[in-house]
Amino acid sequence: MGTVVYELKDHVATITLNRPEVLNALNYELLVELEIALESILIHPDIRAVVITGAGDKAFSVGADLKERKHLPDSMVKRNLTKIGQVFNMIEQLPQPTICVLNGYAFGGGLELSLACDFQIASDHAKIGLTETSLGIIPGAGGTQRLTKLIGQAKALELILTARHITAVEALEYGIMTKVCSSSELQNTAEEFVQSITRNAPIAIQQAKFAVKQAGNVDLQTGLQVERKAYELTLHTEDRIEALNAFSEKRKPVFKGK
Repeated sequence: MGTVVYELKDHVATITLNRPEVLNALNYELLVELEIALESILIHPDIRAVVITGAGDKAFSVGADLKERKHLPDSMVKRNLTKIGQVFNMIEQLPQPTICVLNGYAFGGGLELSLACDFQIASDHAKIGLTETSLGIIPGAGGTQRLTKLIGQAKALELILTARHITAVEALEYGIMTKVCSSSELQNTAEEFVQSITRNAPIAIQQAKFAVKQAGNVDLQTGLQVERKAYELTLHTEDRIEALNAFSEKRKPVFKGK
């Protein structure tokens, strides 16, 4: 079994970071395998949601593998940094909704990976933090940008400059987490959340995600035009007709992503 485990079931792709013995630290091999898994998702039209989690019950990921990095020349460190940025951008740009399930620690690059996802669901014993300034560096895989867009400049600066660890409950209060639950309920909570999305029309879900993501990058009038075009793409789908028929027949629609 590799450093990443990829599974596909009921239209949901699950990616598991699989280095529990080192708290799922991100070495170059893992990043390459993660990239391969994401490429598989991109060419698979039937996938309706993507879940990313970590093996074991201690950590989602503690970030970059510092033991590996300690022995790398600067050129290889830059290689790793380029790869991690590319892979996290791939996650952010997936058309499907992405759900990060944090089963423990998420520090540095581990939290940055989570921030590249659309939703974050954590167990209440999880702790998170962008700890890079305590190591003489800064977040370099999108943390300064994605965290700031998510919670605002002042709160992002506070967490990054202090490098402190916060609990999942605190992260929920900051607006970083979508949901927090007990460890025993984490899997069920994540599955129920995923199902609440995937039971809806897949094309509509992807177009809605695209329109919402564009809202943060363009002015209002441009955003309204994006929304209109995204809406029009759903008009001639079989799923829209199925939804209308199901409403008339007082039954739940069966969507096919067509």
